[in-house]
Amino acid sequence: MQTHRIIRMKTHKNLIAPCGMNCSVCSGFLRTKNKCVGCRITGSKPGYCTRCIIINCSRLAATKSGFCYDCDEYPCKRMKQLDKRYRLKYSTSLLGNLEHIKTNGLDEFVRSEAGKWRCSACGGTICIHTKHCVSCN
Repeated sequence: MQTHRIIRMKTHKNLIAPCGMNCSVCSGFLRTKNKCVGCRITGSKPGYCTRCIIINCSRLAATKSGFCYDCDEYPCKRMKQLDKRYRLKYSTSLLGNLEHIKTNGLDEFVRSEAGKWRCSACGGTICIHTKHCVSCN
């Protein structure tokens, strides 16, 4: 009988990216090698994350909330492209996530995410990019 280490989702406010992505369900955050610490947290990140147009946007620093929805140009071309990619490939709308945060607050969004990405078989975390539980697959 094979045993699995259960990886439970550790979502907290600092793991919700300015674009509305929940970093705690990202394959970069969930992997064991070259693990990403999340968009808002200082530490090791893959090159594509450190070069992200959104996290490095000068307008983002001027927002009160730290989220793209507070920007005068929201939704910008980059956010529209990212949202389209996530809707088509991963069945998740980042613009929808941002609307949820704006309307209901970050705490409520984090609570709703915890149930959305919890594996019904083992209680582990389902990866947004693979749609598989990282604990029991």
